[in-house]
Amino acid sequence: MAAAMALVRGVRFGSYSIGRSRSLIFNSLQRRGIAACVDPSIGLTDEQKEFQKVAFDFAANEMAPHMAEWDQKEIFPVEAMRKAAQLGFGGIYVNPDVGGSGLSRLDTSIIFEALSTGCVSTTAYISIHNMCAWMIDTFGNNEQREKFCPDLCSMQKFASYCLTEPGSGSDAASLLTSAKLQGDHYILNGSKAFISGGGDTDVYVVMCRTGEKGPKGISCVVVEKGTAGLSFGKKEKKVGWNSQPTRAVIFEDCAVPVTNRLGAEGEGFSIAMKGLNGGRINIASCSLGAAHASVLLARDHMCVRKQFGETLSNSQEVIIDACVQFLQFKLAEMATKLVASRLLVRQAAVALQEGRPDAVSLCSMAKLFVTDECFAICNQALQIHGGYGYLKDYAVQQYVRDIRVHQILEGTNEVMRMIIARSLLTES
Repeated sequence: MAAAMALVRGVRFGSYSIGRSRSLIFNSLQRRGIAACVDPSIGLTDEQKEFQKVAFDFAANEMAPHMAEWDQKEIFPVEAMRKAAQLGFGGIYVNPDVGGSGLSRLDTSIIFEALSTGCVSTTAYISIHNMCAWMIDTFGNNEQREKFCPDLCSMQKFASYCLTEPGSGSDAASLLTSAKLQGDHYILNGSKAFISGGGDTDVYVVMCRTGEKGPKGISCVVVEKGTAGLSFGKKEKKVGWNSQPTRAVIFEDCAVPVTNRLGAEGEGFSIAMKGLNGGRINIASCSLGAAHASVLLARDHMCVRKQFGETLSNSQEVIIDACVQFLQFKLAEMATKLVASRLLVRQAAVALQEGRPDAVSLCSMAKLFVTDECFAICNQALQIHGGYGYLKDYAVQQYVRDIRVHQILEGTNEVMRMIIARSLLTES
């Protein structure tokens, strides 16, 4: 992937201001540099550093200046995402013969972490879109790959992943959306809940029941927008993730060609879970980006915020110094959790890429640990900002709101614990 833009290894927060009368939050990395201990480029190859630079630059210039507006006005930034696709970010781990970048899971994690510093919500949608494109590329036949993947990789069309239903969240294998075979079509009836991009996207990768109860009766089909019988619920009002619409996806006698089925009948649940293994790394990577940005914001706030005549990073008074030291220790803990989280995500990404037997457990561990710890990092960064952190003039509050849902989606963190425990107990 060519580096189309110059390096901006930092986080600009375009429409967020330090105070109501001030304009732009300074670019932490450009202004003072980043401590080597939390540098996300440490340990990467030269090629990985190159596309990491491109992703950071895109985040700084094309996403961060609009992050607050997209959130407040609930804008789905189609044109910005298409610009990202021009850099190869529309099909990062999709094969090149259908328009993808053909990068590894580790490469993908590096890119999503960098992009998330500019806007978590938008990057999270891009990660879901990538997962759908990969599923079609991996489990589709050549005709399906050639039909869908090029437009998805260029983001001329957008995709949504449809698994969750109103009555089956964590227990996905109990889904009820039915697909009855009639001639050369499946007739779908049912609904999906909390679908990212729902109503605004063009391609829906849908898990539906073609057979018996349980996971073996589930198949995967691709439903195109405009298909008769496909409709959408109201746009949900959410705490975060506001740059991507969320709606119910409804099927009422929706006729889908059998030729749109990915894999064989009964393979849908397996396809869905394989998609989610990568999705869990992706969403953990998005949490990393938010935490990385929040650590820098907290650090810089401590360097400029004065209390009792001294900045929070430096005080000579004994009582005040104890409070300051407490905050400094908190910052140190945040940085440590950030680096530990990054290492776990990257280990899981490598395991998934190599098809190792520990991949599923590591993906679950990464999703569990990283989304929990990165939310704690962002929340602590807000606390360090004091009352200012609770104002929408400050970017830190949006990071808190946007990554809270990461502990719920792609399998709740309670389900991640079940998967990890099952692996431990089965192997023992």
